[in-house]
Amino acid sequence: MKKYFQIFKISFQQEFSYRLNFIMWRVRNILQIILTFFLWSSVFKNPQTEVFGYNQEKILTYVFGILILRAIVFSARAVDVAGEISNGDITNFLLKPISYFKYWATRDIASKVLNLSFSIFEITILFLILKPHLFLQVNPLILFTVLVSLVAAVILFFCLLFITNMSAFWMPENGWAVQFLFIVIITDFFSGGVFPLDILPYTFQKILYSTPFPYLLFFPLQVYLGKIAGLEIIRGLVTAFTWVLILFMTVKFIWAKGLRRYSAEGR
Repeated sequence: MKKYFQIFKISFQQEFSYRLNFIMWRVRNILQIILTFFLWSSVFKNPQTEVFGYNQEKILTYVFGILILRAIVFSARAVDVAGEISNGDITNFLLKPISYFKYWATRDIASKVLNLSFSIFEITILFLILKPHLFLQVNPLILFTVLVSLVAAVILFFCLLFITNMSAFWMPENGWAVQFLFIVIITDFFSGGVFPLDILPYTFQKILYSTPFPYLLFFPLQVYLGKIAGLEIIRGLVTAFTWVLILFMTVKFIWAKGLRRYSAEGR
């Protein structure tokens, strides 16, 4: 446990090594929130207006909630796994008495703690400037359910990211392209990071709910906003954790296959 705590501390410090990248990422998040805020504010000029089951209060809560959830779920250092596989640095880790998965999970936690801290600060500033009317959930059982759903979301994203990065075992030169397609296009769009998924046609929603993506951002926010309850929540949690199990086993399977290929190539 002590060695992973040391990894956490070093990873936390390394986050500040690329200050420009970190600042640009924070600026991007802030601008996206501001633009989305004014977009939905114009749609809901009248606070009583309701579209797709959202009023002004709930849609703005969704917008600010996305900023927090992105910091918790999407902040990850495991994006570097593909690079380590491609350039052969992974060999150094295979010779050390530590778990490669736990190593990256620890680095991810450090990234999440840092990004969440900044996100809370940014939201506080934006809240003071924009003065939005937000929905406050006070039901302790619902808040606990949101927390459980976030645990599933974090593990899901870690597994999905690892699976994507392990494509570098077979495509060492194009691992970054697969990662870009996964993170920037597929994950953000299908998780509800761009807009609420329940504004999409019902058939498309049903298809999406059979994938792990809505359980990254959209499902926890739906629970928080009280838009789903009872059996829907239970069914959602069961589906999310079923995907956790499926993806965890997939990660182990691809990892074993990838290592065999890696060893056979003598990298």
